[in-house]
Amino acid sequence: MTPVERRRLAADLRSVCMRVSRRVRFSGGGLLPPHQVSVLAKLDQQVRTPRELAQIECVSAPSMTRTVNALVEQGFVGREPDPDDGRQVRLQLTPEGRKKLTGIRRSRDEWVHARMADLTEEECEVVRQAVDILERVVSTV
Repeated sequence: MTPVERRRLAADLRSVCMRVSRRVRFSGGGLLPPHQVSVLAKLDQQVRTPRELAQIECVSAPSMTRTVNALVEQGFVGREPDPDDGRQVRLQLTPEGRKKLTGIRRSRDEWVHARMADLTEEECEVVRQAVDILERVVSTV
C-alpha cells in the first residue's frame, strides 16, 4: 500500500468510526443524552470528583456541574464528601445509575447486533479481526 493509499484508508477509517460512534450513541432510544451516559460510564470505572470528570470529558467545570446535577436529580449519581478535602465531593454511581447504564449498554449492543444480522459468517469473522486490530490501534494512544 502506498503512503497516499494509507492516508486515504486512515481518513476513511476515521470517518466510518465517527459515524458508527454517533449512531450508537444516539441509538439508546433517548434514554439519556450521550454526555450524561459518558459520565455514568466514567463513574462505573471508579469514584471521581467533578473536576476529574470535567478534565476527562474536556468540558468546563460549570458544564460538568450541570451534567452531574441532572444525574443526581435523576437518582443515578450520589455525592459524598471527600475525606481528604472537605471542599470537594466525590461522585459515585447509585444502584439505579448502574442499572440505567447497564440498560443503555444493552440497548446499544442490540442496535449493533441488529445491524450485523445480514452479515455472512465470513464477514463476521472479518469484523472480529477488525475489532482486534482496532483495539491495537487505540491502545497505542
